[in-house]
Amino acid sequence: MLQDTRRALGLAVPDAGERVFGEEDLEAAKIQRRVRDGGFERDHLLETNRVLGRGIARYVEALRTAVAGATLQPGADERELAGRFSALAGELVPLNTPWMEYVFSLHLRQMLRNEAVTLQERASGRGDARQATIAFADLVGFTELGETVAVEELGDVAVRLSRLAGDIVEPPVRLVKMIGDAVMLVAPEPADLVGAALDLVERGSATDDLPPLRAGVAYGPAANHFGDWFGSTVNLASRLTARARPESVLVTEAVREKAGGEAFEWSSAGPKRLKGFSSPVPTYRARRAGQPAE
Repeated sequence: MLQDTRRALGLAVPDAGERVFGEEDLEAAKIQRRVRDGGFERDHLLETNRVLGRGIARYVEALRTAVAGATLQPGADERELAGRFSALAGELVPLNTPWMEYVFSLHLRQMLRNEAVTLQERASGRGDARQATIAFADLVGFTELGETVAVEELGDVAVRLSRLAGDIVEPPVRLVKMIGDAVMLVAPEPADLVGAALDLVERGSATDDLPPLRAGVAYGPAANHFGDWFGSTVNLASRLTARARPESVLVTEAVREKAGGEAFEWSSAGPKRLKGFSSPVPTYRARRAGQPAE
């Protein structure tokens, strides 16, 4: 089990018989056994460790970048840099365990507040399928931009989009992930996510160093599988985003009906043929109430 856990975490797995594990590894194996004995299925436990491993790996890479930025100075020799790096790491590493515990507790409490088990889940006996609102927002012309700017600058543009989404999104809307030039958002109710999508597009248009944004929002059945979302509703939101005009939010009829008309106004964008969907999908452009139509 310990080797399977290391593999799930994205760590190297030693050859059979190789003596590399110590007391720390033994204690980790005991923790995993206690979790298993608590009723978790083995495959589910391994999948949660895969998610954890990917997240921690990204965190460590980000931390490396931050530490390098704090220690690198023009003209410094290797010995001086090594001394600075060692001193800073010695101060930071002991702080990571309590910090991670604090962040984990905050996210767990937020999940319990905003992701309570629904009637649908209780009826089906499954905790991964539900009605959900899914949105994507992407940068218009990002692919073409990649042909004219340096790779570093292109990466900076994507990072600015991630930061912008992080600044705007608040519970019950959740930022699921960053996918290249796009962000994926989820919320239980359409009104919350339509508002967040409009905020994102508006803030993006007011930001000089970002290409225009566009967004697509769909509502319907979706499966939450270990933190990621799947299903036709996810595919529909992605397809809508690709058909949205720059600086606009394109939604389905279900989103328009569920979000209501007090905070938003809608204009028909016509039925659209979307890849993977047999029939044309009626679509609408969302705007804030009182905002002039395009």
